[in-house]
This record gives sequence, structure tokens and C-alpha cells, in this order.
Amino acid sequence: MTSLPQLLAGVQRTDDGFATEIPSNWLQGRTAYGGLSTALALAAAKQIEPDLPPLRSAQIAFIGPLAGPVTVTATKLRRGRNAAFIQADIASQAGLGLRTSFVFMAAMDSAIDHDAVPTTTYAPPAADAALYTGPADFFTGNFNFYDLKDRAGPTQWLRWGRLVERDGLDPEIELMVMGDALPPAAFKLFEKATPLSSLTWIVNILTPRAATRDGWWLLDARTDRAQGGYSSQSMRMWDADGRPVAEGMQGVAIFG
Repeated sequence: MTSLPQLLAGVQRTDDGFATEIPSNWLQGRTAYGGLSTALALAAAKQIEPDLPPLRSAQIAFIGPLAGPVTVTATKLRRGRNAAFIQADIASQAGLGLRTSFVFMAAMDSAIDHDAVPTTTYAPPAADAALYTGPADFFTGNFNFYDLKDRAGPTQWLRWGRLVERDGLDPEIELMVMGDALPPAAFKLFEKATPLSSLTWIVNILTPRAATRDGWWLLDARTDRAQGGYSSQSMRMWDADGRPVAEGMQGVAIFG
């Protein structure tokens, strides 16, 4: 198995990004796990522009499958006094597979100080808890999971998750690779196995340079509507101390 720190350490760097190969243990079906693709794009974005302020927002389009050798390229769109916009793309032999836009922004003085995002009282799993790790040949094998099944609604996932290997990883890259680790919430509506595919992902980072204890992040995904082969879902993340760190939305295609 190739961990994310190992993958990033072995890339072939270029002036505008890097080339690498998607390991088989980071695939979900015929394409790379979306959190991995986003993390690679973020790594390229941070490579081409020095001294970036904290990551505050990301817009991701999952355009096509990514597998095998890939090239990751980043372009500075604009950098002002407070914010920097950087686009990053990933392409394989099949063509463009991912396009992202990252927004990095420094804190500014403001008369507004409002925070109504809920914290959570759910504690990370105990040291002796029975954790779930996926098969070695699937992307979930890179994570430990602990479900809060009795707390989740009928169209909601609520799950603690962490990377098995994360030493030395940039905290913002860790946050992005963790943020997409849940199955689509619409999956809970199925009576039989049905293929799904994320189309878009929007993430807003609530806490600059977010970090957590022992690698644990609480992940929440829920959908209120799934019709006509399309589901819109809301997403949230908290750190191990119950502080909210990210909010997001995904558009998901349902093939059946």
C-alpha cells in the first residue's frame, strides 16, 4: 500500500506542478478517490505560489475518471493583498479528470463576529474501540472509521475517520483528503447496490490551519432530496475537540 505522504514524497516535480501515478489502493472503481485527487491538486497549488495565507475555500469539479499516470498542473489566477486564487487541474491519458479552484485568504479586521455553527459533544472512539478499515485494494483501506449509527438519521452518515498514515502531512492537505471520505448520503436510500458518482464539491474552511488530535475528524453528510438521478447533499466536519472546521455541499449522480 502507498500512503498519501509516500505518494507526495515520490512525485516528479515540474515548474507548474508534478507528475505521478495513482496507486491502486487509492482507487474507487475506475477512478481515484475524490479526496485524494483534491489533495493532489492542493499540493500543486501550494507548490507554485510561496507564502500563501490559509486555505479558506475550494470548488471542485469531478470531470472524468483518473487512474494510472497523471499530471497535476496549477495556475495562479490572481493574488491580491488578502486573497489568492489558484486553479489546479489533473489529467490522465483519458483527458481532464479534475478541475479545482482554491481560495487562500488572510484574516482581516472586522466589526462582525458571528458564529452559529454547532459544535459536537460526540467523543472520538476510545483506544479499544472496534474500528473499521476497508480492503487493502480500495481507497477506504487508507482510513480508520468508527460509525455513530445510533445518532445518524435515515439519509445521513455520521462517522469518525482518520488516515492510517499521516505523519508529516500538511494539515490542509489532510483536511481535504478526509473531507470526502464518506459514501454519498443517497446511498442509504437504496434497496440494492446502485452506482453513484460525485460531480461537484464545494468546501468552506471555518478554522484557518485546522488540526486535530490523534488524526480523528467527525464527518457528517446528509441529503434531503434525491430525484431524477441527482442528489444534493450537505456536509460538515469537526475536530476531535468538537470544534467545527469545514462545511460543504456535493452534487451526486445516481445511475439507477
